Amino acid sequence: MHPMLNIAVRAARAAGTIIVRGFENRSDIATESKGANDFVTQIDKEAEKAIINKIQQSYPDHSFLGEESGETAGSDTEYQWIIDPLDGTTNFVKGIPHFAVSIALLHKGRIEQGVVFDPIRGELFTASRGQGAQLNGYRIRTSKPKDLQETILATGLPFKNKARFGEYALSLNKIFQECGDIRRAGSAALDLAYVAAGRHDGYWERGVKPWDTAAGELLVRESGGLVTDFKGNNDPLYKGEIVAGSAKVIQGVLKHLK
Repeated sequence: MHPMLNIAVRAARAAGTIIVRGFENRSDIATESKGANDFVTQIDKEAEKAIINKIQQSYPDHSFLGEESGETAGSDTEYQWIIDPLDGTTNFVKGIPHFAVSIALLHKGRIEQGVVFDPIRGELFTASRGQGAQLNGYRIRTSKPKDLQETILATGLPFKNKARFGEYALSLNKIFQECGDIRRAGSAALDLAYVAAGRHDGYWERGVKPWDTAAGELLVRESGGLVTDFKGNNDPLYKGEIVAGSAKVIQGVLKHLK
């Protein structure tokens, strides 16, 4: 395992311990609203602090971009850690056991390391650029469906901007008519990890942030899949939109999103 990936794994596990403890005692957790249908808990903040502290022990000069703490520039700006300490906070608050820690490392703007950790199931998805992707130490690969009719796709709804649902519903209807079925589980990081592991055949969503997708993007690429924006460009990290899957799946989805 690459040394920097190893540190990311340790950081993710440290955050996972905090999250599981909090999940078992949700009635004691303070929840705040960041905006419409957008929540943050003290667990999000504690987990992010634990991740940053663990990474800084080894790399004190690196920069950070965290969902809760924002952007922190270190003296070494070539390296930036992108962190979502609890992707799926609403699931967490409601007691739905589907959420994850997401940590990615960028070097000169390129994603080099990625970790998505599901602390409830104990599933650790990892990837290093050029080295493939793994789930709990075993190699994973994206699925290769022959056409959309045999696919299970994942997506997310525009819950923070419901005025856009009409537009979204048009493409959702067209895609749904062609695919096997669609899932909406509430964690972009796990959606992408599941695509990497072949559990989902594809995934698309608009309104995502870099911390939602950075680690998952690398997982999909390193497991043999493709990742694009809604126009088919292969650099979606800061576009706020993402499509992931095999070339055939992406082609089938994109024609309804363009």
